[in-house]
Amino acid sequence: MKNTLLTLAAVFGLFGSLLVQADESGKSLFNGKDLTGWKAPEGNIWWIVEDGILKVRSGPDQKGSILWSEEEFTDFAVTLDFKFGEGIIDSGVHVKSQDQIQIGISGSLKRDMTASPYIPGKGYPVEAEGVKELLKMDDWNTLKIEVKGMTYTSYLNGKKVMTYTSVSGKEKGPIGLQLHGKRDMSIDFRSIKVGELK
Repeated sequence: MKNTLLTLAAVFGLFGSLLVQADESGKSLFNGKDLTGWKAPEGNIWWIVEDGILKVRSGPDQKGSILWSEEEFTDFAVTLDFKFGEGIIDSGVHVKSQDQIQIGISGSLKRDMTASPYIPGKGYPVEAEGVKELLKMDDWNTLKIEVKGMTYTSYLNGKKVMTYTSVSGKEKGPIGLQLHGKRDMSIDFRSIKVGELK
């Protein structure tokens, strides 16, 4: 009887763990076909979907652009794959409108700050650790960002690299993908998913 109870407990524990994982991985924000679920900027020439990939390219006037999700989120985990293209890559993921997790070269610091938080008015208060060893410059990378309250945790290619608690973040807001202005660059995204954190 004791062994049966232990087995049941293990099974339920595993089942509960799977439920949490499924909840965090969540639903797809990008269907691989078009920009359904996103607010494309007026006169969009920057965000193009081809072969299941969201391709982002600078325009001839190098104007910046942000692609915002139509849905807003509170506590969540967003996971996406990104691949560097050409030029000096300066991109990122906006969380709840304002704060951002960087992808690529910081315009102000002139070096790669991937997975680090950029906070308006504060710059980069902390730097993600071990990114140089983890980042694949010529292949797909996976970035996961957990947002719990005002605390942001980022994982690059499966390894935790940064935790930061913001004092300027918002309670709820959309997710945004950034194309920095005054750059001639390209970057690709795929497999964008978001799940609720409890």
